[in-house]
Amino acid sequence: MTTVIFDWAGTVLDFGCIAPVAAFRQVFSDAGVPVSVAEARAPMGAAKREHLERMLAMAPLQARWAARFGRASSARDVDALYAAFLRVDALNVSRYSDLIPGALDTIAALRARGIAIGSTTGYPREVMQHLAPVAAAHGYTPDFCCTVSDVARGRPWPDMCLANALALGAAHVQGCVVVDDSPTGLQAGLAAGMWTVGVAVTGNEVGLSQAEWHALDAAERDERAAQARRTLLQAGAHFVIDGIADLPPVIDRIEAALAAGAAA
Repeated sequence: MTTVIFDWAGTVLDFGCIAPVAAFRQVFSDAGVPVSVAEARAPMGAAKREHLERMLAMAPLQARWAARFGRASSARDVDALYAAFLRVDALNVSRYSDLIPGALDTIAALRARGIAIGSTTGYPREVMQHLAPVAAAHGYTPDFCCTVSDVARGRPWPDMCLANALALGAAHVQGCVVVDDSPTGLQAGLAAGMWTVGVAVTGNEVGLSQAEWHALDAAERDERAAQARRTLLQAGAHFVIDGIADLPPVIDRIEAALAAGAAA
């Protein structure tokens, strides 16, 4: 095992993947077409402009847009929404930047084993220019970060994962692990031929802040976590964990599998 490639929001920081959801909801609300949390979360993992396009392709949302403006949405509308999203999310990523519990310990444990730390994100470079320094101030700086702005194709294509493997000198994609809370992120890892680990509780599939998660009773937590695990396994994840703190034993299992000749 040489390389672990992490997503950002919902995986290493921003418990519940709150920042982008809040930004999507704000820009649609400002445009006079409010959207639900579920609508804002549904395309998560895609490049953010594509995310907006996918939201507008939802029939109920498109119907509300047409009722508001008397016409279907256009590429110009997407451009305007995306420009607004960049402005709003640049603020939100700083507001929702706390590291997920166990992140620094897990990163330190991986580095102690000589494992390089890569990262991918559906955020464009403009947003990461704001988020990366904040994360660094919290103690998290990956060895490499590939944003959707840096490649020809975003998730679920493998381009960002492969860019990390090349930049970090991975000898083989089988020695790389992708850790992500979205189905599209996991699909990108699979397309790259890498091992994949889904993150259930702290990510987009549960979609609750840390305070909201702990406010649930045990039965509700179990139900939501189970549904998130099912979704990520159905997306093809080799393993699913609740949060980044649970990753080291999974790395042990993958290394054992590799030693036994298994392939991703």
